[in-house]
Amino acid sequence: MERPELPLPQLHAFVVLAEELHFGHAAARMGIAQPPLSQQIRRLEEKVGHPLFDRAPGRVTLTPAGHALLPAARRALAGLADGLAAARAVGSGRAGRLRIGFAASLALTVLPGLLRDFRQRFPDARLDIHEMTTAPQLDALRDRTIDIGLLREPPAGEAELDFRTVLSEPFVAVLPSAHPLAARRSVRLEELADEPFVLLPRAVGPQLYDQITGLCEAAGFTPRMSQHAVEWQTVCALVETGLGVSVAPASIRRIRLKGVAFRRIAPGTARTRVAVAWRRNDRNPLVGHLLATVGRAPRGQGAVTAPGAPDACA
Repeated sequence: MERPELPLPQLHAFVVLAEELHFGHAAARMGIAQPPLSQQIRRLEEKVGHPLFDRAPGRVTLTPAGHALLPAARRALAGLADGLAAARAVGSGRAGRLRIGFAASLALTVLPGLLRDFRQRFPDARLDIHEMTTAPQLDALRDRTIDIGLLREPPAGEAELDFRTVLSEPFVAVLPSAHPLAARRSVRLEELADEPFVLLPRAVGPQLYDQITGLCEAAGFTPRMSQHAVEWQTVCALVETGLGVSVAPASIRRIRLKGVAFRRIAPGTARTRVAVAWRRNDRNPLVGHLLATVGRAPRGQGAVTAPGAPDACA
């Protein structure tokens, strides 16, 4: 047996009349004339197949069928009101879901402050945070499995994606603390020419990998790779064991591992960029709100070391 569909305007008229128990008062509350209200009630009674009100001169009461319908009618109207409120919140970007990919090293710099500021402005937004390196972030953006990426060295010539630089930082040499060069405040890249190197694989961040190896080649040598690791924290751990040295973004100094020293590279003019990435013409309003949050951040946000931060991890 098919269930009759009950139009929401008729349910609204029914609930108001059930609360007022007076056609004139109910019509005034709804801002309509009494005859249209009576028509709505009659149509609803035809769909139900039973009277919903007993009508007597000067007196209106609910029938047993009306009493049975009233709780469900209120739930339906409340559900619609909740749905409309949710749709408006999501449509305006006050709520909804934002999926963010981030490079692990950015948890040391831009990510905490950015998420804190965004949560303060949009507490009802749901954030899904995914740790991933640069190349997987780009794939995830193109595949629409994340909405925002926070990555290093964005590629050029992307047709689908846009990028905005949020941080620029120099490179540092990563050395075992017992290394002779660790006793100095700065090193020159050519002094690392004979050292084995530990780096991220090129596949996880091609632009950054090429930038680091390009710096070495400009210093007169091709780095000899001894080990690869997907995360900078693992790179530092391998350096600590003496498997090699590395060149890394300066924010990596915030990784505290015993036996690792971070030294400035002279002359230190090369810098690496951190960027926020998103799909062009993305219709999720939370994307625009996060980009606005990035734009509101002070220029100094994301500095690579806190005041007084040490050059070596103790």
